[in-house]
Amino acid sequence: MWFRMFSYVFGVCLLSGLFSGCVKDVDFEQAEDISLSPNIQLNLLMYKVNEYYFLNPETGKPRTRLRDTIRLEFLDDEYIQNSLTSVEFKFRHVNTFEQPFYKTIKFLSISGHEQLRIEYDIPAGSKTNPEETEHIELIEEDRIEEVRNSFYMVVELGGARVDQNNFSGELDFASKGFFMLDF
Repeated sequence: MWFRMFSYVFGVCLLSGLFSGCVKDVDFEQAEDISLSPNIQLNLLMYKVNEYYFLNPETGKPRTRLRDTIRLEFLDDEYIQNSLTSVEFKFRHVNTFEQPFYKTIKFLSISGHEQLRIEYDIPAGSKTNPEETEHIELIEEDRIEEVRNSFYMVVELGGARVDQNNFSGELDFASKGFFMLDF
């Protein structure tokens, strides 16, 4: 009996100690001040071209420019549109052609109007010593509307001097976007 009484008193003391501990008042009005800032990383476009891509398949004649277009469907989302604060684009190339190229990346509106243009050079490389190039473009709040208004990304590779006797190699391209959002 003595043990029961002791267990009961000990339990009551323990529970009252737990419930009477220091508790800071919670202000539920502060919930509006909470903001989440998630970052989303997306692979945009990747490709590998060699000398055969610079020949027109119908005529067999050389082409000096290659072009590809992708739709940026995720930018259609209302939450993305309203919450996008900045974007960092990373473009990476590995060139084994013994000639340089230039790259033009255009971001177009739904109606095809240019919103943003990024241009840079890709130095020559070789098969034994590939040239790696990385270009980073940061778009912050002062220019973020250019990205919000973009629904297409057009990638152009130019500058090829195609001499079919002395033109070989590969060019790898990878692009990523780091999208910063504020909810």
